[in-house]
Amino acid sequence: MNFVSEFAEVLESLRRVRGINPFFALDVGRPDETWLPGTALLEGPALKTTIDAIATRYNAEEPRVAASLFFLSYTARLLSPLTAANIPIDIRPENLWWHHDITNGLSVRIDEPRLGPPAAQALEPVVEAIQGVTPVARGLLWGNAMSNIAGALKMVVRARMLTAEEAEERGERVMSAPPFEQAGEFLSFPGEVTFRRRSCCLYYRVAAGGKCGDCPLVK
Repeated sequence: MNFVSEFAEVLESLRRVRGINPFFALDVGRPDETWLPGTALLEGPALKTTIDAIATRYNAEEPRVAASLFFLSYTARLLSPLTAANIPIDIRPENLWWHHDITNGLSVRIDEPRLGPPAAQALEPVVEAIQGVTPVARGLLWGNAMSNIAGALKMVVRARMLTAEEAEERGERVMSAPPFEQAGEFLSFPGEVTFRRRSCCLYYRVAAGGKCGDCPLVK
């Protein structure tokens, strides 16, 4: 595939899925100067500063809770459109811009519409960076990512872009290889994608939090 056709394929794929809901709208191109390059997640103080700000915003006493919430938001904004588009759009930090503020939370966009490595490979440096500034389990972080993939599949089915069976098959393929193979399981429920994860995102540990629908702690 040449550069022009790759550029067009990525843009068309993003256009096709962006209307599902706001989490599927992944913008392209360099933003204004208030945004940081994705590489600022990997070096310098920006990641820790952001996690600390999330801890303050949600009154989270444990740093790992804020770290989990950051990665939950980060992966929701990247994996929702990628899951729906079903092509390996480049979401490596070097092809990203990001911005966080207390009021509007996290925003992410890609720099160039191009194809890249599998999502897990693209996300791995960010997982390592988060663990470098905050003690949080890898399984929890990858569980957050898989939870967002499953949630995106649910929305794709509701948008009538896939049947529930097709969506579940896609999700099962994702969980057939590391780092997602222990993330959870899809449950049989006619006409709907239903997922239960094996780890907890810890949202219930913030002041006004609760347990999510796919939480293993929900009985």
